[in-house]
Amino acid sequence: MLQEVHVGHKSLADYQSMVVKPLVEEIRELAEALKGMRVLHINATSFGGGVAEILYTLVPLMRDVGLDADWRVIMAAQEFYESTKLMHNALQGNPQGLNKAQQDIYEEQSRLATESLGGGFDFIIVHDPQPLLLRHFAGDLGAKWIWRCHIDTSSPNPELARYMLPFVQLYDAAIFSMDKYVFEGLDIPIKVYMPAIDPLSTKNMVLSPEDADYVVSQFGVEPGPPLLLQVSRFDPWKDPLGVIDAYRLVKKEFASVQLALVGSMATDDPEGWAFFTKTVEHAGDDGDVLILSNLNNVGNLEVNAFQARADVVIQKSIREGFGLTVSEALWKVKPTVGGNVGGIPQQIREGETGFLVDSVDQCAERCMWILDHPEEARNMGRAGKEHVRANFLMPRVLRDYLRLFSELTK
Repeated sequence: MLQEVHVGHKSLADYQSMVVKPLVEEIRELAEALKGMRVLHINATSFGGGVAEILYTLVPLMRDVGLDADWRVIMAAQEFYESTKLMHNALQGNPQGLNKAQQDIYEEQSRLATESLGGGFDFIIVHDPQPLLLRHFAGDLGAKWIWRCHIDTSSPNPELARYMLPFVQLYDAAIFSMDKYVFEGLDIPIKVYMPAIDPLSTKNMVLSPEDADYVVSQFGVEPGPPLLLQVSRFDPWKDPLGVIDAYRLVKKEFASVQLALVGSMATDDPEGWAFFTKTVEHAGDDGDVLILSNLNNVGNLEVNAFQARADVVIQKSIREGFGLTVSEALWKVKPTVGGNVGGIPQQIREGETGFLVDSVDQCAERCMWILDHPEEARNMGRAGKEHVRANFLMPRVLRDYLRLFSELTK
């Protein structure tokens, strides 16, 4: 089935002081011609990932400018999520794809979910592989269908890509985060739109240093020593084990340094628990390593506090569709060390807003440089915030969708 997600209220006017005036004017002009049109977003989870965070802001903003926008998540049997997690990994290059039995589960659960879709929509945006087949089973319903892929598909498992391609071809348009992610052989209209953060969300609003210190102290962070931080799902593609290894190298030079790994357990990620356990085992009994999740009452406010308190924010991904946590850190004026993969280089300008790394040793070296050069690091953080302001704030994503809607209606 498809379950509705309830969202709060957002006003475009509240963002006007953070983005350039021509962007707001273009949004208003585009929205005027689209007023009253019904828009439906569909994805796999309402919490625990970047897609959900985007939709909690994007859907209310669409409503604020006059669209009749809704959001639903696909609810299915556990075997469905196990299959779609294999798909996610395979799209990022894992050699294991879906066998026939797993394809059958994926298709049957998708067919069942389609029964609760209904009609009357002008635009249906399907996010990532989990709900991909809804277009196949539902038909066009008189709507324009858009598939939005948030994953790094630069080197997908060829067999899985061939399986998915005919289903993607049914859509009226597809959106990818980078040119190199576009499926080979796809000949529907393609857009390349990068994600963005909500600067007014609980996760990104301004916290005073005193408030941030107080919040993180409740989880055992000492107020004086430097703090390294990675905020990510517990997933091998995010490489938390490599982050722990880099921290151990840093600790040889900065004996008091602390490390926090903060993530969330999402409903569409059945592998998360196993890798969380593996991460805890890799950290061992080191009291300066904190491994926390939403199950420790770490929500958006707490993530904000950890990012605000951190001396270095790390995103040492091996594969990464975009990595919103990088923009979150830069928005908080934090020098950031990221894996040189996916969308991270779009956010980190090497040596200007942070550093890009390809190994544990490089990660450790860059973290130590930042700790050794606090003034230069602050300048990096300031440059990073302005880079995010210009490119990665949510009103720009709203504008991108309105442009596409306008093109499709013509």
